[in-house]
Amino acid sequence: VPPGRLEFVGGGWVMSDEAAAHYGGALQQLALGRRLLRRLFGGCGSPRVAWQIDPFGHARELAATFAQVGHPEPRPGRPRSFRSVSPALSPVPGPPVAGEVTELSPGILPNVYNPPAGLCWDQLCTDPPVVDGDGPERNVDAVVTSFLQAAATQARQYRTNHIVMTMGSDFHYENAHLWFKNLDKLITHANARVRGCPQSPRGVPKPPGPSLTPPPLPLKTDDFFPYSDGPHQFWTGYFSSRPAFKGYERLSSGFLQICSQLEALAGPSARDGPYGPGDSSVLREAVAVAQHHDAVAGTERQHVANDYARQLAEGWDSCQVLVANALSLLGGTKDPLVFCNALNISVCPLTETAPHVSTWGGFGGGSGGLQTLRPPPPPLKPVGGDWVVWGGGADLPVSPQHLRVRFDPITGHLLEIQNLAEGFSLPVFQSFYWYNASAGDGQCPQASGAYIFRPNASAPIPVAKRATTRLLKTALVQELHQNFSAWCSQVLRLRPGQPYLELEWSVGPIPVADGLGKEVISRFETPLRTAGRFYTDSNGRQVLQRRRDYRPTWNLSQSEPVAGNYYPVNTRIFIKDEKVQLTVLTDRSQGGSSVLDGSLELMVHRRLLNDDNRGLAEPLDEPGDDGRGLVVRGRHLVLLGTAAGAADRHRPLAQEMVTSPTVVLAPGPGPHLRQFSALRRALPPALHLLTLEPRGAGAVLLRLEHLYERGESHNGSRPLTVDLTTLFSAFTITSVQEMALAGDVPLHSVSRLLWNTAAGTPKPRPAARLDPRRVRLEPMEIRTFLASVRY
Repeated sequence: VPPGRLEFVGGGWVMSDEAAAHYGGALQQLALGRRLLRRLFGGCGSPRVAWQIDPFGHARELAATFAQVGHPEPRPGRPRSFRSVSPALSPVPGPPVAGEVTELSPGILPNVYNPPAGLCWDQLCTDPPVVDGDGPERNVDAVVTSFLQAAATQARQYRTNHIVMTMGSDFHYENAHLWFKNLDKLITHANARVRGCPQSPRGVPKPPGPSLTPPPLPLKTDDFFPYSDGPHQFWTGYFSSRPAFKGYERLSSGFLQICSQLEALAGPSARDGPYGPGDSSVLREAVAVAQHHDAVAGTERQHVANDYARQLAEGWDSCQVLVANALSLLGGTKDPLVFCNALNISVCPLTETAPHVSTWGGFGGGSGGLQTLRPPPPPLKPVGGDWVVWGGGADLPVSPQHLRVRFDPITGHLLEIQNLAEGFSLPVFQSFYWYNASAGDGQCPQASGAYIFRPNASAPIPVAKRATTRLLKTALVQELHQNFSAWCSQVLRLRPGQPYLELEWSVGPIPVADGLGKEVISRFETPLRTAGRFYTDSNGRQVLQRRRDYRPTWNLSQSEPVAGNYYPVNTRIFIKDEKVQLTVLTDRSQGGSSVLDGSLELMVHRRLLNDDNRGLAEPLDEPGDDGRGLVVRGRHLVLLGTAAGAADRHRPLAQEMVTSPTVVLAPGPGPHLRQFSALRRALPPALHLLTLEPRGAGAVLLRLEHLYERGESHNGSRPLTVDLTTLFSAFTITSVQEMALAGDVPLHSVSRLLWNTAAGTPKPRPAARLDPRRVRLEPMEIRTFLASVRY
């Protein structure tokens, strides 16, 4: 590595997905891989290039992540055949982080990531080897000519003076000797040709290349979604593929936060306490692997998906021991603690068999106070309410200070949401539908599969015209249970003080006896005049405007009115007019769109009977536990408010869903608990503790982030200042060093390329002297610190 013969690119634990990965998980795996390289190879092992050649689209938020971890050079990626302009224009995403250089120049590769035609030398290749002798089999001159022609063609597509020529592909270098032997010959003879050396009698002049002073690069402020490799081949199905694994990955990422935080708070003793040896690294590595572009994306084969889930489960086991040890140290108890791992199917053996059960603690990461231990809440017993068949009443006025919800007494569908606090209402119709999947026959040769979404018609089919309903009313909660069919049901839930409507849906096994795969959506319809516009998040952080049948940087000829308008939704999607905004939050990554004005939809489940011929070689037909088909349960939170104040609600609530609390139970009437808070005071609502994890003896890595974008909230978008030295109660910070975003190199050592764009050349923010007592964060800014601590 030191002489420069070997250079690492990317540097993540995996090459993460960019559509279905949350920014927290994507950053965590990138940091883990870069730490490994630095530990093994020192400073020269730090990557300088963000190498994302295989994810199926590129996200704006991850462009900001790559730029801030210390990648000063471009990010190559797949070509995009849906673009009507050259695929290699090197646009520059510019995320709006105040005062920070976060631009990254992606170079689009012309051959996906394969070698040019005729230049493949491996076990799987059929091209002849390079022969440079004087015999009749000599072909080196033709090979060099082919290579130089390919290079000249590629160079004409780029604005820059340097290009990347990829040599290899999937499963290549099984016989590396073949590759390197032929590459050595190609390099030697190509160099001789272009230099006009005497040993190359057939030398030709250097092919014309791009200008030595390339023009400014265009500034692109959206992203590269949706990806397509043909008119009817939109890779938007994987936004929703394997929804159960997507949910498990999101839940595991949240539990890893809890595990890391408690390990940092309790100190090294948490690894070996009264409950046995515990370790956060097992779950950390499993969550990192789950970010792969064939993992959380849902494009892996079934046995591989099973293995990903197995790795996460093993990580949970190890982390649960560590969490129990930490709670014992912080709470001063040695009582047996129990985790219920099957709550997604409402199974918990302890609560079903023990005469008395107490809640030991509910804890989780998030903005505001990091409350690690809490007194047990009141028991969830019905108070004056029983199950009744609901057929007449149309209101659910459980939370009069916030929402009232009306339903159709005949069909059982949601009809209207009333915002009582702000004094307005909106007709909202919600129900479930499915798209029949194209099977890949003669009329529709492209089938829906794990990657590609292609319905055989633009209008979805309703699961049911009516839903049977039951109403539960208690002092703590009111629920309306809707049953649309034997395989589709939903619970609508309101609690006192809750400013949102919770929808808990269960879908599956999706019936396929008719021979058709199905892709199930939850659709919300309103009279809002949205003019084809809707909004989705970018990896759970920034928010981007989408416009139906439109692309900001080229003229689109839309061939798929549904699939061609689907975008990744990691945490939220919303529609709005000038005054009112309807927002739906998700508990996992899903595909979503606004196919009709005033509507939005989210794809919750897919079951397909055909492969889409993108390398998986099996249909996306998950068997489930009993082999009859997968049942998936998930949640949507629905917010209705003014457009001006919507961010103040959906920003913190989306973060709470990502880092949801975990409940730990203990048998018996309950131990004497000591209440403990890791923070001396609550954080401001706009400030989030993104990372708190141990870094060896006496050190922790700390990331703080500003949750809001510039201008989206009157109060939330203001800069924040925090005192690190008095922030935590479990330890005292004795010294602080600011690091680049990945936490592997000091911030002052990072040098970034400054791209000359049509908007000018950005200037880096001058490095200010760090005062840990006054750390300032601008909107959308993340700052990373390595802190020495004393417990």
